[in-house]
Amino acid sequence: GTLLNIKPVLHVDDDGRLIATDKVRGRKKSLNELVQKFATLASEPKSEQTITISHGDCLEDANYVVDAIKERYGVKDVIFNVLDPVIGAHSGPGTVALFFMTDKQR
Repeated sequence: GTLLNIKPVLHVDDDGRLIATDKVRGRKKSLNELVQKFATLASEPKSEQTITISHGDCLEDANYVVDAIKERYGVKDVIFNVLDPVIGAHSGPGTVALFFMTDKQR
């Protein structure tokens, strides 16, 4: 994946399992995919959502995702979080995780 610049898009299911939902090529595309997931899965009204974004030493990328969601959907409440060492050891630097409420089943 590293050689081809493939980035996995992951989802945690109701049982806590990590599921690969998509694979995209390129960092910017992977960040835009997070915004798209919010667009299709977030509960309505989207502007009333409180989103949480966690990152592994990539605040600029986390801000990119937040700014895109704020601009497109009017979200005002955002909680920033840095990945803790346990999760960071498994996912590595450069991880961006987006959390929001949904009423859709996957």
